[in-house]
Amino acid sequence: MIKIFLFLFLPLTLLSQKDTSKLFDTYMRAQVEVNHFNGNILVAKSGNILYQKAFGYSNYNTKALLDNNSVFELASVSKQFTAMGILMLIEKGKLSFTDTLRKFFPELPYSNVTIQNLLTHTSGLPDYMDAMDKKWDHKNIAFNNDMIQFLAKEKVPENFKPGAKWEYSNTAYAVLASIIEKVSGLSYNDYMYKNIFKPLEMSHSRVYNTRRSKKDTVADYAFGFVYSDTLKSFIIPDSLLSYEYVIYLDGIKGDGGINSTTGDLLKWDRALKNHGLLSETTQKKMFSPQSLKDTINNISYGYGVAVGRNQFGDFITHTGQWAGYHTIITRNLSNDATIIILSNNESNSDGIALGITTILFGADVVPPYVHKEVTIDTSILNRYTGEYKVSTNQIIDISTKDGKLYRSREGTPDIELKPESNTKLFYGDGSDRQLEFETDKFGNVTKASFINVWLKTEIYRFQDR
Repeated sequence: MIKIFLFLFLPLTLLSQKDTSKLFDTYMRAQVEVNHFNGNILVAKSGNILYQKAFGYSNYNTKALLDNNSVFELASVSKQFTAMGILMLIEKGKLSFTDTLRKFFPELPYSNVTIQNLLTHTSGLPDYMDAMDKKWDHKNIAFNNDMIQFLAKEKVPENFKPGAKWEYSNTAYAVLASIIEKVSGLSYNDYMYKNIFKPLEMSHSRVYNTRRSKKDTVADYAFGFVYSDTLKSFIIPDSLLSYEYVIYLDGIKGDGGINSTTGDLLKWDRALKNHGLLSETTQKKMFSPQSLKDTINNISYGYGVAVGRNQFGDFITHTGQWAGYHTIITRNLSNDATIIILSNNESNSDGIALGITTILFGADVVPPYVHKEVTIDTSILNRYTGEYKVSTNQIIDISTKDGKLYRSREGTPDIELKPESNTKLFYGDGSDRQLEFETDKFGNVTKASFINVWLKTEIYRFQDR
């Protein structure tokens, strides 16, 4: 065991660059060992699988193991399927981007909301989850029509006028699923099967919104588990009052509800890449910036997917989070690399995907490990105080208080920085972020690095630039 841990802590750049699969495996086993990752991963380039593996349990209670065909709740990754359903109807002339919500549901009090607004999170519709938490009878399982009639009856006010700004909306995508049903004459479940899952041979995929109402089961199902601080173990969220929404909102679909495997999602990704379900023109619209999602990082939203650019080039991505699940599917356009991570214990799938991307591009990755605080002289800590530029839009201030170092950043609480050596500090909030310094023989800082989700980047103290 000791030899394995020493191997895991070596920087990945010291390992053979020829064996990418080995790099992925080293990185993922560190995630399992240190951060308790539980779930499935698939990495492909140009559709060819580079790495595919299952880690951990499909059911913590029975100790049944995951395999590559295990089926996961995709949560908000489902939105791109809903968007696809709408776009297919638009191509067939049965819908228009300018059609309004009240054309299909005149009972709703929201005027001038278009299909375009619903697809791009610019509708201003209220959050159905928040509204139903307050006024819905939690003993009843709600389905889409229940949700729509609830909003109509309660006249829950809109958050803003359509098109006024961008705000992520689960309500919009649940409504889109109901519009698919109205226009196609099929249930959302049947529409997805007939038009997407069956043509793409996604044999392990389905809409699953009857687990609690019908008590039906899915073969090789990855049950979602949450960690209980009280019990110090992973448990099914149904048993906790704070998670009762997983029961009474179990029937809602469109914003979530699609269940799939890593292998099926690769088929989906290839269909998107090769416009296998849409014309090339419409497919490009799906992946084009339609609304600005993140002004700081310049990330936009297309139709059911986020689009942007980072240090590795252009990407298309979407994440999903629901009680017990954290999922992501992302594709880097510059090298046609697809990364799919499905976790059923709420592991940090986003961060892991970034680490995998970093490996693909040959940059430095620092595998996770357990941080242990040590005592060092206060004079050493004082060397590191000052303002640092972490990124174009992020500046942090490191200062001392009562003999301890703290990171301050505008708009966020201070976080203690704990020393694990004379030159390395880790964030005391459990986020696995670190600061590393190099000094000259006089103790002056000559270089500083920030490690976040295991990606190491150089940062600069203002007097050094």
